[in-house]
Amino acid sequence: MSRAFRILVSILVLTGMVFVGFSFRLRSSAEQAFQQQVAAALRAAEELAAQAVLFSEREVPLGRTLGEMLLSMGLDVATTQSVIESARPVFNLRRDFRAGQRLAIGRNPAGEFRAVRYRIDADRELWVASRPDGFHAEIKTVPSVVELVGVTGEIRDSLYNAVLAAGESPALAVQLADVFGWDLDFYTDPQPGDRFRLIVEKKRYLDGTPGTYGLILAAEYVNAGRRYQAILFREPSGRSAYYAPDGKSLQKAFLRSPLKYGGRISSRFSYSRFHPVLRRHRPHLGVDYAAPVGTPVQAVGDGRVVFAGRRTAEGKMVHLRHANGYETMYLHLSAILVRPGERVSQGQIIGRVGSTGLSTGPHLDFRVLQHGRYRNFLALQLPPAQPVARKDWEEFVATRDRFLAMLAETTGPIPGTERAAAAAGADTPASAAGAVTAPARTAGTDE
Repeated sequence: MSRAFRILVSILVLTGMVFVGFSFRLRSSAEQAFQQQVAAALRAAEELAAQAVLFSEREVPLGRTLGEMLLSMGLDVATTQSVIESARPVFNLRRDFRAGQRLAIGRNPAGEFRAVRYRIDADRELWVASRPDGFHAEIKTVPSVVELVGVTGEIRDSLYNAVLAAGESPALAVQLADVFGWDLDFYTDPQPGDRFRLIVEKKRYLDGTPGTYGLILAAEYVNAGRRYQAILFREPSGRSAYYAPDGKSLQKAFLRSPLKYGGRISSRFSYSRFHPVLRRHRPHLGVDYAAPVGTPVQAVGDGRVVFAGRRTAEGKMVHLRHANGYETMYLHLSAILVRPGERVSQGQIIGRVGSTGLSTGPHLDFRVLQHGRYRNFLALQLPPAQPVARKDWEEFVATRDRFLAMLAETTGPIPGTERAAAAAGADTPASAAGAVTAPARTAGTDE
């Protein structure tokens, strides 16, 4: 073997050894860096775990004070006092601590106190956190989104139960009754087989708290074959109201019932009725609604209180004077909630059902006069308010057609309508129609 060949082989061997050694050092450096990154990540995870706050939550029972609650949940007296005083600049826990709200105490994995969380209302939480420099209090917005939801149902015995059967809360039944309250008395008119459907704004809280309702944007109720529909429309002027599909306003001078909740008609308007107390025939110039003592009684229209007091036969009563020569009287009350001379608004609670005066049991005797003559409230025909203005007709038609199409085709969350909720303290979320307030009602057509 030549000397040159041996030298070449030696060079190649040395080069290979150098390359292998260099590669080994590269791999060692990479592995070392990776191991350092893993160790750093583990340390960061341990630090985060140490900083993690685990909350224990309770519902505030009736009659318990904040101090009692915090002490029962493991805080000492000094910490409890510090929490209350630290919160005072942003929220008065002593004054505004309420039963039924949620209270939580947060601790780290070592069991050390870190924070108190109190649910002020559906949209806001008070946080009082322990920091190295002391306690820090702030009010936070509960994260939520607003979506449009379609709801349908059928009446078996009551609107209330039908809404519950549809998976919604009683609050929605009240809203729907208000929408159609100009033309339907939901304590006397509903029949088995009646159907309803509606589109409503619904706020969904990301922490799982049950959501709240915004405005009903469109609704339909079929009562004994007669269809009632309502569309919420906001005029360019900013006024919002419910209209029938033909543009007629649903608002009328009087609501269809003087009772806010519950009741049934036990005696109708008559010029010759046998009086159960006097035991003789005499005119009954009103409509009797049987209802439990304490049932809220509402003003059927805007007006002024003419009389609020007690009379022998009528018992405790309220007498209201309205526009266009109308007057209404509410008899046999257990409580009167207004004073003579006071102005009242439609739907305002003015008293409570009772059995005072000449009465055989709890009921409301409701009477209507027009220009001094008694009228049968159940047969009273009242003109509606102004229809959609000619200049707003095209915008109304677009709103109407959009909502009626959604109403006809959708049940449950409506795709593409979800959006972030307004900040805490804002009003009810605005609807897709831009509505802000919602006086309600409707007109009917036969199916």
